[in-house]
Amino acid sequence: MAALAARLPRLAVIGGVLLFASATLTWGAAQRLNAAPAKTRTVVTKPTVVVPDVTGQAFVFAKGSLEDAGFAWQVSGKVRGYSTNTVATQTPAAGTKLIDTGAPVVAVTLTRGKYPETGEPEDLSPYVGTPVTLANPLPVATPATPAAPKASTKQPKAAPAKKAAPAKKAAPAKKASTAKRPPAFVVAGARREPLDEIPLTERARRLDVWLRAHPHPSTANVNHFLYQQSWIVTGAKFGWWHGAEALRLLIAADRRAQALWGIGRKSELAARQALAEVEASSR
Repeated sequence: MAALAARLPRLAVIGGVLLFASATLTWGAAQRLNAAPAKTRTVVTKPTVVVPDVTGQAFVFAKGSLEDAGFAWQVSGKVRGYSTNTVATQTPAAGTKLIDTGAPVVAVTLTRGKYPETGEPEDLSPYVGTPVTLANPLPVATPATPAAPKASTKQPKAAPAKKAAPAKKAAPAKKASTAKRPPAFVVAGARREPLDEIPLTERARRLDVWLRAHPHPSTANVNHFLYQQSWIVTGAKFGWWHGAEALRLLIAADRRAQALWGIGRKSELAARQALAEVEASSR
């Protein structure tokens, strides 16, 4: 009994130590469980588009360039959207970077072209435009704080770096081999035929084939047909290669549109009038 009594204080001390350690471990585990997980920030990069330069272009080409680049367009001002009119100004300006909201609207003003305003004017793109949002808005200017005076400790001048040898100029890329397209006649101030586009004759042939595959006159189909028709008529009037032949093929396509869709009479008359002008200028 005496030995047991002597051990009781020692057992009490050991039990207290174990109890304190258990409580400490339990409190630490609770702290780890209750700690909020660190939040991760996800940076979302929005796609952007750059406004193309269409100033000085015939409207028939300008609206095609805007649509190909993913923009909607609208004509503002007194001059209406006839194919042969010329783009005077555009808003936003060329080279502006915008957030790709779907089809940002580019507003253009036109001046009268050298050719008569025939057909129906187009003042709005065939699809609805979306808002214009600058990708890099201008920062708000803040007053500059004066810089602290620099300590007057002069460092020894380093030896001038040797000039790097001038880089060799890369050989100019060879242009794609395209058949020469001598103009049928020259029109002062008219745009030259772009050789990176298919010839007018090929465009007219493809339009006729396209009509056979699209027997229903939906809004998108009609707008596509009228755009191609305007391109061919305008290019032929500008004296582009084999314009008269392209117009004859276009007249056949206009007749097909009348047979399939019940429309195209006005387009055929415009093509015939252009053909008469081209044949007279080619003589």
